[in-house]
Amino acid sequence: MKILILGAGVVGSTIAERLSREPENEITIVDLDADILRAIHERMDVRTVAGHASRPGVLDHAGAGAADLVIAVTGNDEVNMVACQVVHSRYREFEAGARRRTKIARLRYTEYSGIAALFGPDGLPVDVAIAPEDLITRYVEQLIRFPGASQVLEFSDGRALLLGAEARAGSWLVGRTPAELGERKIKGRIAAVYRSGHAQTVNGRTVIENGDDVYFIAGSDDVRPLLSALRPEHQDVRNIMIAGGGNIGARVAESLQNHFQVKLIERSAKRARQVAERLGRVIVLHGDATHEELLIEENIERMDAFVALMNADEANLLAAGLAKRAGCKRVMALANRQAYAALAGQMGIDVSISPAQITISELLRHIRQGDVAKVHSLRFGRAEAIEGVAHSGDGQQSLVGRAVGEINLPHGTSISAIVRDGVVLPLDDDTTVRDDDHVILFMTNPRAKAQIERLFEDGA
Repeated sequence: MKILILGAGVVGSTIAERLSREPENEITIVDLDADILRAIHERMDVRTVAGHASRPGVLDHAGAGAADLVIAVTGNDEVNMVACQVVHSRYREFEAGARRRTKIARLRYTEYSGIAALFGPDGLPVDVAIAPEDLITRYVEQLIRFPGASQVLEFSDGRALLLGAEARAGSWLVGRTPAELGERKIKGRIAAVYRSGHAQTVNGRTVIENGDDVYFIAGSDDVRPLLSALRPEHQDVRNIMIAGGGNIGARVAESLQNHFQVKLIERSAKRARQVAERLGRVIVLHGDATHEELLIEENIERMDAFVALMNADEANLLAAGLAKRAGCKRVMALANRQAYAALAGQMGIDVSISPAQITISELLRHIRQGDVAKVHSLRFGRAEAIEGVAHSGDGQQSLVGRAVGEINLPHGTSISAIVRDGVVLPLDDDTTVRDDDHVILFMTNPRAKAQIERLFEDGA
């Protein structure tokens, strides 16, 4: 697949790095900053073009006319939309043929994505508009909803959830095996176990150890018993403090204000006034969340959760680290750079939130071949959870009519759940896949993705 990426920021460069690992992809990345492109070229097998991403001459030079996929993720919404329009208008003969080009644009300004007629047959030729703020807001909401989870990912419109959590000493599951979950009549399935950063072989005899990172999947109403089996402490969330009143911080506060007591700290006096006027139920404070005295003065030790959502990664890590030291039960920090994830753990921060990884998961859903409904990128691209729709077919690849125990999957891949008619099925080796079932797989080896995609081809 020929892929053109417009914008070499954190998201663009991360997408390029992820997709360049797949040998069938030819990647070209465009950006104004020649120094950034030079650094990318030195560490990835991609072609780079320096120039303005929406200008016809630059797009010509980048090979936009032959691209199967255009991903516009510059820092400017208008450039992203215009680039999609130029590609559509200038290379229309490509899309008139048998092949169809997909154009994806990231839109940070939420009002654009709220205009129904802006895209589509009579609007701008953007096939997929991705709003990172919406994705991050939903992600934080789920982390608040399930205290103790390091990740909460949705499948089948939220009917099934994949949770990641660290197994803690004193919890019921530590020292036991997944097969013993049935003894407590706990519904769900352990999809993967990571020990000291390495994926373990998971079967009914795998013993869960203290400190293991465990990923499990269950129906949305059944995940709490599984989470309780991994985390001995029970914590209700009532009081939340948010650092940062920018677009993301204000959106998260707005989504939480009707169910929790929310305080928000914003450094800019002007922005603090704007947020206070907009969010009537949120206590908005003008101040610097990286000042420990302010956090203590605002009773940080009584907060059930602290979420740092400021524009600078360093400020988020510092504020979250100070909040943890001052006694906050659970702290989270937004961190764009992958290198900060390990640093966050060393600072005692419970969860690092990666906008790039959240955005990439949404992008992968539209990049993957076959009838794929959802994709989540995990562990910075080293694992992947994918939801595909099974279809009948004459080929050997079709899942329909085969029992789970009879399906020969690539090494490191397992079926974690099947959703049929909106219901998560009890899963065992005798469960037979039917037409239109949503099959959720966990891959600790993303190199197997081509084999997995073939399983979900329509009429395989």
